[in-house]
Order: sequence, then structure tokens, then C-alpha cells
Amino acid sequence: MVSGQVMDEARLVRFVAGPDGSVVPDLARKLPGRGLWVAADRASVEAAAKKGGFSRAAKTKLSAPADLADQVESLLKLRILQGLGLARRAGELISGFDGVSQAILAGKAAWLIDASDGAADGRRKLLQAGRRSGHPPRLLGVFDSQELSLALGLGNVIHLAFLAGRGAKSWTIDVERLSGFRPLLPESWREEP
Repeated sequence: MVSGQVMDEARLVRFVAGPDGSVVPDLARKLPGRGLWVAADRASVEAAAKKGGFSRAAKTKLSAPADLADQVESLLKLRILQGLGLARRAGELISGFDGVSQAILAGKAAWLIDASDGAADGRRKLLQAGRRSGHPPRLLGVFDSQELSLALGLGNVIHLAFLAGRGAKSWTIDVERLSGFRPLLPESWREEP
């Protein structure tokens, strides 16, 4: 809507008009009404909200909250955590250093999800295992140990491996959309050797 470019749906966020004339994020793409599609990045959502893009696209007066981009980021984070819980119940998620290390060495891990407050040494060892396997997993460090533990119903979660497959592919779409709103790795990780 903001750029005028045709993009793949996976790179967009859908919004709809709420009954009260407000703009509502529809991350699951299931709410009724005409979809208003915006690129999945903070700048595009903020521009659409500030410049009346939603009203123009809907051809009616809509009000977009000033913190709409923050709302989308929070909803994406929640959706990603819920996806991890579903993956755990489906047997697509492995927790614990040893299990994660074996999955990475076997080339079965699509993602290494590491707690943002976890020790750098364990993460470094798992990343080295990924390089040795020839199939290094992608790395996500958005959530701290408490957030991961609550989402999975486990205690003290630090390392997770999301196994490659259909579940990981659909979960990756939400993670990539989140990357337009915040970095996927903490700033402190960039300074690690």
C-alpha cells in the first residue's frame, strides 16, 4: 500500500477496518473485510498510519493508532512464541544443549533459537557444530529464557532447535516479518567473537 510495489504475501502484513473505524492488524489473515496490505517493516506501517494510507486504500475514514507498528511487533512476537509451543507439541522442537547439538550436527535443524540472556559459550559451541555439519541453522535471539520457558511450559529454556519441515517453513514467515520491526539478534551478540 505504501510503496505501490507488488510483493509476495509472506512479506506483507494484512490490516482490516474494525467496526469502530480503527485499523486492526490481521496477522493470521482470517478477519472479515477487505484486506489492507502493507510491507512488513516498521517504516512502511508508520508511513501508512501517518499519511492516511489506510483511509485512502479503504476509501473510507479510518483511524490508525500512533503505536500501530509497536502493536504489530508485539503481535508477531506473540505469534512466534505460540508457534514454538505448537511445534513442541508436534515434536518439531528440541530443547537442551545436547539434543540441540545432535540435531544441528545431523543437519536437521532449520533454526537455532537461543535465549537472549543465555551464555555466549553455549551458543558459540552450537554455532560451531552448525558450521561443521555443513547445514548451519538460522539463529534467533529475540526472546529471553523466561519468555521461552513460559511459551513451552518448561523450566529454564536456553537452547532450542526447530527441525526442518513444513512447520518450520510457515513459522519462518512470521520470523521474517518480525525482522522488519526489530533485529532478530541482540546487539550484544554482534560483539561476540
